[in-house]
Amino acid sequence: MTPRPEDPSDTEAPGGAEELPAVAPQLRELRRRAGLTLEAAAARARLSPAHLSRLETGRRQPSLPLLLGLARTYGTTVSELLGETPAVADPIVRAGGPGAREADGWTYWQAGGSGRGMQALRVRVPPGRSQGELVRVHPGEEWLYVLGGRLRLHLGEAEHLLEPGDSAHFDSLTPHRIGAAGPGGAELLFVHTLLQSSLAGVCLGGTAKHHAQP
Repeated sequence: MTPRPEDPSDTEAPGGAEELPAVAPQLRELRRRAGLTLEAAAARARLSPAHLSRLETGRRQPSLPLLLGLARTYGTTVSELLGETPAVADPIVRAGGPGAREADGWTYWQAGGSGRGMQALRVRVPPGRSQGELVRVHPGEEWLYVLGGRLRLHLGEAEHLLEPGDSAHFDSLTPHRIGAAGPGGAELLFVHTLLQSSLAGVCLGGTAKHHAQP
C-alpha cells in the first residue's frame, strides 16, 4: 500500500508555520526520539512525507483519527502528542481536570492517566460530519460505551447501531469506523490499547467526506 498523499479531514493552520500548535514540535521530537527519518515515519503512519512535514511545521492541524494513528506509530498517547504529560502520574482524573480538545469537529477529554498501556477518552461525535469514509486497521483492542445519542459502528462488513448504555469491545485489526447516527451527535467513553508496530495507524478506504462518522 502506498502512503496517502493527503488527509482532507485535516485543516490548514491559521497564520502558517509561525503559529505552531503544541502538537507540531511534539511530533518532531517523538520522531527524532524514535530514530526515524521523515520518510520512514511517514511510511509507518501511511502518510506522504510532505504531509507529515506540514504536520510537524504546524501548517496542518491533525484530525483525531490521525492523532491516534501517530500516537500508535510512536508508541505514545494523544495526551503526550498534545504536550499534556504531567510531571507526576496521578491515578485520578477529576471532573474539572484537563479541558476539552477539538479536532475536525470532534471534541474529546482525557479520561485516564498518561503513559499507560491504554488510553481512555470521553469523545463527542458531531452530527452530520465525518472523519471520512476512513476505515482504520491497527494492532490492539478498542472498547467504547455510548453515553448519549445513537452511534453507528462498522466492524468489517457488519453495521451496528448502538444506543445509550450499549458498548462494544473489538480487535482493532478488524476494519472499523464509527459515526453519529442521529442529528444530535453522540457521546461515548473510548478506550484503546497502545501498541507500537510497523502496522500502526494503517487507514484504508476513501477520502474524507462531511456527513456522519472516526
